[in-house]
Amino acid sequence: MFRPLRLLLEAAGVFAAFVFLFAPRCQAQAVAIAQVSGVVTDPSGSAIPGALVTITETARGTARNVTTDAQGRYTLPNLPVGPYRLTVSAAGFKSYTQSGITLQVGNNVQIDVHMQLGAIAERVEVSAQASMVETRDNTVSQVIDEKRIVDLPLNGRQPTQLILLSGAALTTPGGDLRGSKNFYSSTTISVAGGQGNAVNYLLDGGDNNDSFTNVNLPMPFPDALQEFSVQTSSLPARFGLHPGAVVNAVTKSGTNEWHGSLFEFLRNGDVNARNFFGKTHDSLKRNQFGGTFGGRIIRDRLFFFGGYQKQYNRQDPPTSISYVPTQAVLGGDFGAIAGGGCVSGGKGRTLVDPTNGQPFANNQIPTSRFNPQSLNLIKYLPEAQNDCGQVTYGRPTTGDEDQVIGRVDWVQSSKHTLYGRYFFDDYRNPAFFDGKNLLTTTAAGNLERAQSLTLGDTFTFSPIR
Repeated sequence: MFRPLRLLLEAAGVFAAFVFLFAPRCQAQAVAIAQVSGVVTDPSGSAIPGALVTITETARGTARNVTTDAQGRYTLPNLPVGPYRLTVSAAGFKSYTQSGITLQVGNNVQIDVHMQLGAIAERVEVSAQASMVETRDNTVSQVIDEKRIVDLPLNGRQPTQLILLSGAALTTPGGDLRGSKNFYSSTTISVAGGQGNAVNYLLDGGDNNDSFTNVNLPMPFPDALQEFSVQTSSLPARFGLHPGAVVNAVTKSGTNEWHGSLFEFLRNGDVNARNFFGKTHDSLKRNQFGGTFGGRIIRDRLFFFGGYQKQYNRQDPPTSISYVPTQAVLGGDFGAIAGGGCVSGGKGRTLVDPTNGQPFANNQIPTSRFNPQSLNLIKYLPEAQNDCGQVTYGRPTTGDEDQVIGRVDWVQSSKHTLYGRYFFDDYRNPAFFDGKNLLTTTAAGNLERAQSLTLGDTFTFSPIR
């Protein structure tokens, strides 16, 4: 079976089995993505209690309703990111509608509404972009939106590179924070002077940290990400896992409209100009391709989104230098290899028999003294290229990867919403041995797999005022 199709079927099977078999016994925790609050007043500035406030996510057509309290205040928490329309109605006042509201991850904004006297049938419409003013969080934050995620050039299409756009971030040496036990795409980034592993990574509200050294687990490819924010300085208590910063990422979801994409990115040194100081062209050959697709299953109720990215990576290795036995050495003649032309410093060496402390005549060692097991291994070494036994060789570099992501959003009612997201990342960089050169086996291979599943359940028991 075609590998991408098989991986998609495997991912769908795992997701469906987990959701339908285990989700009823799980304890779900709602994570606040964005929030809108404000005060509804009359022309004199007095509060209007009991006003009906409705916010509608225009891409899905889903609505949330609350009524204002005695002071005219309202709060709409746990709102997914995206475009919205706010409507307010109260007896004796014209209906108020404000469009052009775009909520981003982590937003906690205040939108005050000033009603005008008149019949409810009359309407006041405001179409200007709402001013997204933070009223409750005093953190320093920046949102990396979808346009920058997709349009900005990324080496290897790793979204974590965009964290550096926050201004107070820079990469730090990996040291012992990164190794063969971490996923290959893990990175160490210092934000606002914090340690390289002091960043808390969230994906759709769920933990996305490698608990081994506190670096990040893999992030989905750019076309599957909606946006993410970078917050630092006086972080809220709910983000207390790591003190440096919080990277809060949100994946894309389906809407009432069908949407999708196909992409392919190719990097090949054969089509590039040679570096001015390089002797050869860049040998990296990286091919990344895939697509996304999302839409509705039931209009205004049930939505889906899925995506896949495949990466093929090939690169000629940097040249390595080693030394192997020459044909003369295999015949017992160590004269050349122990002579001044091969020994560092230009001074030859005299080989001594360890059994009696006497030098070997003319640096000749009887072949009967050679270990037969070692001789069997020598046949897997390349032939020496000079009298000193020098050989130059390379170990080809690979790094193939498959990413699969799927998400389902269910709006059961205006009070109850659920979502589930499954992400699968499979990376393969096996150890290399062509059966001829044993020297290429010095580097261990990596066969890595990361999976994450996040479930969200939001239920409003009563209107929040």
